[in-house]
Amino acid sequence: MTCARSARVRNGPSADDRDGVARLIARDGSSLLLAERNGRLAGTVIAGFDGWRCHLYRLAVHPAYRRQGVATALLWAAEDRFVALGGRRGDAVVLDGNELAHRAWHAMGYEPQPRWTRWVKPLTTGPAASPETGPATGPATGPATGTVRATAARARLR
Repeated sequence: MTCARSARVRNGPSADDRDGVARLIARDGSSLLLAERNGRLAGTVIAGFDGWRCHLYRLAVHPAYRRQGVATALLWAAEDRFVALGGRRGDAVVLDGNELAHRAWHAMGYEPQPRWTRWVKPLTTGPAASPETGPATGPATGPATGTVRATAARARLR
C-alpha cells in the first residue's frame, strides 16, 4: 500500500473542502468565526457547541497577519459565544507537532490534557443503521441483548 493510500485509509476523506464548509454553515453558520483586516480574511476558527461541550477546531491565521492579535480576537469571540450559549469549558483540537499553535493556545490559557487521546473513525456513505436492522456492518441487537434507539434529542437504552 502506498503512503498516500495508507494515509487515506487511516484518516479517511478530508472534510476540509467547499462542501464540508457549506454543510457547516448550513447547520450552524454562527460557529464559523472569521477575522478580517482591511477587508481581507485574516483568520478563522470553528467554535462548535453541542449543547453541552464547547469545541474549538481549525484555528488558522494567514501568515501576513500573525502576531497581530488575530488569534486572540478569534478565541475571545469563540469564548464569548460559548458563555452566551451556556458553555463552561472550551477544548481545542491541536496537532501534536504544531509548536507555533501550542504557544498560541497556551498564551490564551489552554493546556494539553495528556490523559486524553482523540479517537477517530472515517465515515463512509452507505446504508445507515436502524433499530430494526442494526448497524450496517453487523447484526441487530434483539430483546435479549437490548435495543438502542436514538433520536436527535435523546438516546435511550431499553
